Amino acid sequence: MKAGIVGLPNVGKSTLFNCLSNAKAQSANFPFCTIEPNIGVVNVPDKRLNTLAELVNPEKVIPATVDIVDIAGLVKGASKGEGLGNQFLANIRETDAILHVLRCFDHDNIVHVDGSIDPVRDKETIDIELQLKDLETVEKRIDRVGRAAKTGDKDAQKELAVLESLKSHLEAGESVRAMNIPEDDYKAFVKSLQLITDKPVLYVCNVDEASAVGGNDYVRQVEEAVKNENAELLTLAVGTEADINELDDYEERQMFLEDLGLDEPGSAKLIRAAYHLLKQQTYFTAGEKEVRAWTITIGSTAPQAAGVIHTDFEKGFIRAEVISYDDYVHYGSELKVKEAGKMRIEGKNYIVQDGDVMHFLFNV
Repeated sequence: MKAGIVGLPNVGKSTLFNCLSNAKAQSANFPFCTIEPNIGVVNVPDKRLNTLAELVNPEKVIPATVDIVDIAGLVKGASKGEGLGNQFLANIRETDAILHVLRCFDHDNIVHVDGSIDPVRDKETIDIELQLKDLETVEKRIDRVGRAAKTGDKDAQKELAVLESLKSHLEAGESVRAMNIPEDDYKAFVKSLQLITDKPVLYVCNVDEASAVGGNDYVRQVEEAVKNENAELLTLAVGTEADINELDDYEERQMFLEDLGLDEPGSAKLIRAAYHLLKQQTYFTAGEKEVRAWTITIGSTAPQAAGVIHTDFEKGFIRAEVISYDDYVHYGSELKVKEAGKMRIEGKNYIVQDGDVMHFLFNV
C-alpha cells in the first residue's frame, strides 16, 4: 500500500518526503525538482511496540512500515499532458491514497509557480486536473457501456445511469470521494475504474514555524474549502521539521519540539495519518526472537492476518491465540495473561482488532 505526496511545484513535497523517509530526495527552490518519483519505506511510530519490547526484551524489534511516494509537481494542463502531466497522473494512479501538500506560508525567497500564495486556488488547480482525467476515464467507459445499454441489456443500463451520474458530478467540479454512491453500485461499477479523485486524501497544510501549533488564516481557508469533501487535514511546519531532523541529539530534538509546543514530531502524526488513510491497522507478534508489528487492512480475518506472515499460515490456518494489547501490558507477560485466563482462542471468522498480540496454529 502506497501513499503519494502531491502538490504544485515548490510547495515543500520533497522536503516533507525527506522528513518522513530520511531518503534525502533532491529539494530546491525551482519547479520540477522531482521528476522520477522517489519511494521511501517509512516506519510507523507506535509506542505500543516499544512497550511490548520493554516487557519481552527480544533480540529484534521490527516496526510496521508504509510506502511514501514523492511525485513530480503538477501544473495547469497536466490532464492534457502539460509539464510532466502524463507522468504525474500515471504515478498518482498507482498510489492508494494521496497526501496533498498545500503551501500555507509566506516567504519572499521561495518562489510560487503562480506568483502568489493562495492554498485554496492551488488545491483547486490540482483538483481540476485530476477531475478532468477522471472525466476522460468515465467518458470512455460510457461510450463502451452505452452501446450495450441500447440493446436492452439491463445491467448495462444500470451501469450507464451510475456513469452518467459520475460524469455530471465531475463536470460540476466535484471529486468522486465526495459523492454519495450506494455501496452495491460502487462495488459493481465504480471501484474497478480506479478513479484518481476517488482515492482518500489528507491535506497537509505546510506552515511556518510560528503557525506549527495554532495554524494560520491560510489553514482556516483550506479547512473551509474541504469541509464537505470527506477528507482529512493536518497542519505541519515542514521546514521546521526538516531542521529538527538534522539534529543528532535526541534531547536536543525534544527541546526544540517543546519550544514549539509539540509533544512529538508532526511527521510522526503524518505517518500515522497516512497509515489510517490507507485503512491499515497493526497486530503484534511477541517472542524472545522478535517483537514485530504487522500491517493488515482494517477488517481482516485471522487467516488473512496470518497470511501476511506467510501464505502457508493462511492456507493451513487452524486457530489463533489472541491477547489484547491492554491485557498484555496489564499482566506483564504472556504466561501471566494465560494464568489469568485472558488469552482467547479464535477461529477463521475472527476479525482482528488493532493492537492484538497473536500466535497462529496452522498445518500444511
